[in-house]
Parts: sequence; C-alpha cells; structure tokens
Amino acid sequence: METVSSVSLAGGQGKTTLSLFVARMLAERGNTVLVIDADPQSSLTTFLGHQVEPDSPTLLEVLKKQVNAEDGIYKTRYENLFLIPSDDALDTVQDYLAGSGTGAFTLKRRLSPVTELFDYCIVDAPPQRSQICLSVIGASKALMLPVEASVKGLQSLIRTLELINELQEDQEAFDGTLLGVIPFRDRWVGLRRTTESDSNIESMRQITQEWFNKDFVLPSIRESEKFKQAINRGKTLYEMGQGELAYPIEVLVEKIAKLGDTL
Repeated sequence: METVSSVSLAGGQGKTTLSLFVARMLAERGNTVLVIDADPQSSLTTFLGHQVEPDSPTLLEVLKKQVNAEDGIYKTRYENLFLIPSDDALDTVQDYLAGSGTGAFTLKRRLSPVTELFDYCIVDAPPQRSQICLSVIGASKALMLPVEASVKGLQSLIRTLELINELQEDQEAFDGTLLGVIPFRDRWVGLRRTTESDSNIESMRQITQEWFNKDFVLPSIRESEKFKQAINRGKTLYEMGQGELAYPIEVLVEKIAKLGDTL
C-alpha cells in the first residue's frame, strides 16, 4: 500500500478537494483505495457520504489503539473506495499523540496490519501544524501540496515546506518524496490567466527552486464551481462533462502510479 497525503498548513488550499478527486480516480482505474479523513472538520467524510454513528469507530479510536485498523474501515458508495472517517472528536487525540513520545510514527504503525489489503491510501491532513498532521506526514510515502494561487497560499507553502524539512532532518520521521505543488483556485478570465494567479504561481516556482533546485509546480486546478457541483452530486468531473478540469488530477494519479517503481 502506497500512502499519499494531501498537506497544507492553512485552510482553503484545496486539500480535501484534491484528496477526494485523486482517490476517486485511482479507484475508477481499478485500484483498491483506502481514504483516511485526518481532519477534525471531517469534510472528506461528508463528501464520501458517510455518517459517523454513535459508538462507531473512527480514526480517533484507531490512533488510540482502542480498535484494530480493520474495525475502523468502512465501505463507501463508490466501488473500490474505503474510508476511515473522522468527526470533531478527533481533535482530542492531540494530547495522546504528544504524550506517546512517538506521535509522528503512530498512524504508520496503526496502518501496518492493513497494508496488504489496499493498493493506495490517500490521507487528508488537518490544515495546521498539530500532532495529527505530524503523524500523517510520518505515515506517508509521498506528499502532494495543494496551494491556493494567493499570498495566503504562498505563506502556507513556506510553512508546510519548513515542517516537512523539520520532520526529515530533525525527527527523521519522513523519508518519502514530494510529488509536487498543485496551484489551487487558479483564476482565468476567458483564455487568459489573471495577473494575480500568474504572479503567485511564478512565486511558487521560485520557492520550490530555492528549496529543491527544481521546479516542483504541477498543472494547476482552475477556479470553477464545477468541482463543488461534482462533489455535491457525487460525480466525477468526467461524468459532469468537465474532463478538461481533471487534467491536474490525471497528472498526479500517474505520478502516484509510479511510486512503487521509485520508492
């Protein structure tokens, strides 16, 4: 099982949208996919049509080892797609992870019994530096970094890269790879990208060049109500007749498919 997480240390950066569409495309291609909602806001759980019932296990119980990972996994309404859900109670696990002394490794350890059951695991991380976020990154073989094409997005990108670097060098908790930076809400007017989006995406290229001596910016996700409409209707972009909007997702899925060859 290749674990890929969507990480960004700010809200509104497209983490959950990216997680959902990547997971669905992987599943549509015949892969068995586990999705983990690691954000206490639980938007991904909602988008996948799952209702957390009282006393039913969620990611909280899996992390605290109150249940085995298998008992926290649920089928979704989509073929090949399974979910470990969350709700706002997940936030209470922060002290548990901090007190364990090895919080950055906890999720990876909890998932080890189910690694042979799935081809891929897509994790939606919380949008802030937290014990949960550290554990998500520590469990990941690869990271995808959605970044809004805005000043706020650029600030988030720098904070996220700083955290990843800390986990790599200081804590040695992340030894995976960066799939790329995905500009989100890329604004176009007609056939032209707006000056603001163009400037901010160019800044993303400069930032990744400074950090990695390489341009890690992938094709952008355009600003479009079609994403929200597809989520609300439980459809893919292709089913919505918006296949051109799916191109950035296709690029990511192709990179994810090659992980087994490169890691």
